[in-house]
Amino acid sequence: MKKRKLGLALSVVLAAGTLLGACGNKEEDTKEKSEGGKDNFKVAMVTDIGGIDDKSFNQSSWEGLQAFGKENGIKEGPDGYTYLQSKSDADYTTNLQKLARQDFNLVFGIGYALAESLTEVADSKKETNFAIVDSVVEKDNVASVNFKEDQGSFLVGVIAGLSTKSNKIGFVGGVDGELINKFETGFIAGVKTVNKTADVNVQYAASFGDAAKGQAIANSMYGSGIDIIYHAAGGTGNGVFSAAKELKKKDPESNVWVIGVDRDQVEEGKVTVDGKDYNVTLTSMVKRVDVAVQDLSKQALEDKFPGGKIIQYGIEENAIMVSDSKDNVSPEALKAVDEYTAKIKSGDQKVPSTRAELKEMGF
Repeated sequence: MKKRKLGLALSVVLAAGTLLGACGNKEEDTKEKSEGGKDNFKVAMVTDIGGIDDKSFNQSSWEGLQAFGKENGIKEGPDGYTYLQSKSDADYTTNLQKLARQDFNLVFGIGYALAESLTEVADSKKETNFAIVDSVVEKDNVASVNFKEDQGSFLVGVIAGLSTKSNKIGFVGGVDGELINKFETGFIAGVKTVNKTADVNVQYAASFGDAAKGQAIANSMYGSGIDIIYHAAGGTGNGVFSAAKELKKKDPESNVWVIGVDRDQVEEGKVTVDGKDYNVTLTSMVKRVDVAVQDLSKQALEDKFPGGKIIQYGIEENAIMVSDSKDNVSPEALKAVDEYTAKIKSGDQKVPSTRAELKEMGF
């Protein structure tokens, strides 16, 4: 009888041990899961003043985060992926600090305007990984994401040079500086390479969020005989589309075109006159910020975050290209785009990224 009781007691102890062991393993698994991987990875971005719906690079960046979330089963919100919108320059530091305090694993600053604020916050939040788009911040916990916008601008410049009827072409920039100068100089080089007699009028709005200013500049340009305007102005560029569409409404036969930027802006060019549909978007220079944001987020998720490095995305990485919306582009121009794309990739065609380089090329 005593032996039977002893055996029963031993069985209970062993069973309890097994249960405790199983619970322990489960707790360890749960702990391991909570310390890394998809279940607790959080990524966010801070826009510049152009806003999340700028139909340009802020919007493209957000689409990249959404695609990343969908691909990895991460939900939108404070425990997954999200964004904070900046209404003024004063919001940059505050928004970056807020996300860092909320323990996001990776925080993007979208646009070079955030570089100074991101530098400051990265210094105080060394345990957080940051990424700056369109600038360089030399910190071990910051990845600098840059693009070869001059390449794509050259290609849409080729289209403009071969499409203009007046030989008068316009460029509207947001803020005059090193970044937008790449768009400007690449575009002028593309135009002049295929059409030496074309004139390119360059104007800057001193803002990426002033659609009214963009519309005023565009109206002045179209009024002077310019028939194609390429904008690299974020939200300010929405005004360029407004100007072209208003002119189209007044005269459906008017020859006015806009070349979009950063994403395919064919939707922005749609206009209906007397029941007939038109589109003032000639084409767009697509800068796949979404691809870069998605790629970098994936690297961070996999513990491969390239802190302290400068990452360049261009034609070679399929991150810079002419949009698929080409209905308004002639076969001649499309053929030329293919030819110059190949030349750029091979190194046979030099593309300037500064005004000094443009001048050296004789343009």
